[in-house]
Amino acid sequence: MSRFATVVEELPVGQVLDELDARLSEHDTAVLEAPPGAGKTTLVPLALRESAWLQGQKIVMLEPRRLAARAAAGRMAELLGEPVGRTVGYRVRLENRVSAATRVEVVTEGILTRMLQYDPTLDGIGLVIFDEFHERSLDADLGLALTLHGRELFRERTSLRLLVMSATLDGASVSKLLGDAPVVRCQGRRFPVAMHHDAPWKPTDDTCARTVGTVRRVLANEAGSLLVFLPGRREIRRVAELLDDLASPSLQILSLYGDLDLAAQHRIIAPAPPGVRKVVLATTIAESSLTIDGIRAVVDAGLSRLPRFDPVTGMTRLVTRQLSRAASEQRAGRAGRVEPGSCYRLWSETQQAQLLPATPPEIVQADLAPLALQLLRWGVSDPLELSWLDPPPAAPYAQALDLLQHLGAVERSETNWRLTPHGEAMAELPMHPRLAHMLLTGTRAGLGDRASDLAALLSDRDPLGSRDADVEPRLDLFSGAGPGSVRRGIQRRLRQLGNQFRRHCNAPVGDAVDEPDDPRWTGYLLACAYPDRIAQRRGNGTSYRLANGRAAELGESDPLQRAAYLAVAQLGGRTDQATDRIYLAAELDPALFTTELAELVTEIDSIAWDDGNHRFRAEREQRLGTLRLASRPLKRIPPGAREKALVDFVRREGLTLLDWNETATQLRARVRLLHNLEPAPRKTPAWPDFSDTALLDDLEQWLAPALNKVTTRDDFRKLDTGTLLRTLLPWPLTQRLDELAPERFRVPSGSNIRIDYTVDPPVLAVKLQEMFGCEATPRIANGKVALTVHLLSPASRPLQVTQDLASFWGNGYAEVRKEMRGRYPKHPWPEDPLKAVPTARTKRRDNR
Repeated sequence: MSRFATVVEELPVGQVLDELDARLSEHDTAVLEAPPGAGKTTLVPLALRESAWLQGQKIVMLEPRRLAARAAAGRMAELLGEPVGRTVGYRVRLENRVSAATRVEVVTEGILTRMLQYDPTLDGIGLVIFDEFHERSLDADLGLALTLHGRELFRERTSLRLLVMSATLDGASVSKLLGDAPVVRCQGRRFPVAMHHDAPWKPTDDTCARTVGTVRRVLANEAGSLLVFLPGRREIRRVAELLDDLASPSLQILSLYGDLDLAAQHRIIAPAPPGVRKVVLATTIAESSLTIDGIRAVVDAGLSRLPRFDPVTGMTRLVTRQLSRAASEQRAGRAGRVEPGSCYRLWSETQQAQLLPATPPEIVQADLAPLALQLLRWGVSDPLELSWLDPPPAAPYAQALDLLQHLGAVERSETNWRLTPHGEAMAELPMHPRLAHMLLTGTRAGLGDRASDLAALLSDRDPLGSRDADVEPRLDLFSGAGPGSVRRGIQRRLRQLGNQFRRHCNAPVGDAVDEPDDPRWTGYLLACAYPDRIAQRRGNGTSYRLANGRAAELGESDPLQRAAYLAVAQLGGRTDQATDRIYLAAELDPALFTTELAELVTEIDSIAWDDGNHRFRAEREQRLGTLRLASRPLKRIPPGAREKALVDFVRREGLTLLDWNETATQLRARVRLLHNLEPAPRKTPAWPDFSDTALLDDLEQWLAPALNKVTTRDDFRKLDTGTLLRTLLPWPLTQRLDELAPERFRVPSGSNIRIDYTVDPPVLAVKLQEMFGCEATPRIANGKVALTVHLLSPASRPLQVTQDLASFWGNGYAEVRKEMRGRYPKHPWPEDPLKAVPTARTKRRDNR
């Protein structure tokens, strides 16, 4: 029996291969649900390659990662007893291991999109397998949508079949998307996995310390090798350091992540030598499509670090978050692929039940610029023309189109978007649209080599990690220079990728720049790719303001901090943080703003209140996004512009900016009293509303005409607000105001006493002796409002507060007289105040 036949017998998926073959013979689509470790990635393509319905055509299988694609092809070739590249081959970035004899081709997902763009019928391919579709990568969703659309457009010219395979995704939704495709289900995991939960996980926990403690316990109590899931390379390095004392000839501490060189990947995946155990520290890359021989136990930190697009800043950030339940099951399944195992989770059972059921698909939280560019290249302006499990969200998709338009890749016609010739060239390049624009622009300027190297550098992980942010030392790696600590494998991969980009870019050289080897062109190229991340230094420190409005800073000792301007390629931080950290950047020569980068600069007239300098400013500014590059005073201010800017400032600051003296305050209160009293009589204008809200709404009417000489904040305090408010009173009301709500009231003594309208009802504060003979309470507004009378002592202290003067004279006055006549003997205190002569004088002065 062949090795392939033996494995078919051993693995669970072998039990459904005949059923799957029959379903694909009857239908042109199918869905396979098979749990982790069932063998679907390795066995299904090999089992179907000789099917009659395939008619001798090839099978293309998509894998979400390069490592998984290489491993799957290698495993299948091994089962056939052949080298990779004969019956089974693979194509990933920088590698092509296929030949004329290849019948099964394993590719990464972006490669399928390019294959479809060149040939929508996929001529010569009879089956496309979407493996690990539950991961819901953006490229997988796009590839499936384009494949379905291509089959619909060229139905008569293609016999292409589709098979979607998944470990944790509900196959019913995929089946519906594929036109009610039959679902084939493979039964559960072959080997049991014992689950162990830890104390509840808290955000403040030291993930590395907890992981190390658990690994040490498992090594002491379990046999076989361990697979340890950590969120990223930083944690992998830290845990490796903390476990370094355990490393020995019989125990290997190994790290597994996406950009490892091929030899290192093979060494980790391969079986350990007899008597040797492995501790494999891995990222999410080891969740699926990958069998690491000898794994007996899984230690899961419960975290993953995934890219998330932030629509507020237009940047993609790596976000560390708790994994989903589906992902946790995937990870646990690694322990039961080849024998019974154990999984140790660093969180509680209660928290397990609270996890999200599945990881949200990338399409709902990703930068959609690459997808939008490929859809427009396909000829689709509206993504809803295609079939999706989850369509691209409208707002991020619109933002992606805005970016592409800014890069010159698209233009708007009357009905839809379309690619420009520049956009067509960008879509041909296997990189993010930002980098494609940079590469094409740089090549046309005679900077093709530098642009290709930069594109390679920015398409991969930072080879220098968390060192200084300057890009230039990293570019030295392409010439074999740079820090000696960088592995040769990394340098080789970068050079290979840079050379690949050179071959892909066919843009002609136009007006070449002078001195193309000058390092200043690095900043220019980065500014082409990231115009929204051009940064201007604030003050003399390490803080910068980006063109998109965000704040960012360099490390304290970073040599780039002397630069007035930076072109930033990579930032980090959290969405809720006000300031990002700059990780990759180059100094930017500001002279380029008037030459090569002039198209990014706009000139606008800025007529506004300057909050920083507390004064009105009218200047002609040169701006790049939110950055102010230069300015000069504006010689002529357009009519009304000053007033509008100052009115807007007052509206923002509030009326306390003005001087509300006693006259203005009383005027507002008098008018407010009449406004609230009753509707105006017929044919008489209504009393205006002098509330804060109403006055702020009417600033253009009463305040704006007086602002022609206001320049500083203090100038607002010099305005006569009382006089300005009177402009809101039409002619008849100016006379009626003094009639209905007079400033002063003539009391019996002949004095004109000011009325205080700031209280309700208004107050008349008058010395008691001046009201002798006055029986009725004073009233205003045609008698509708009784004043509150404050009867004062000779020392101007309140003796009585009343709105019923007659009652006071008849009841309360005698007691006041009894108490006050001894204290103020020089003032009259008659027994009958209604018959006494009102006076503001003492007795002696009255007798003169």
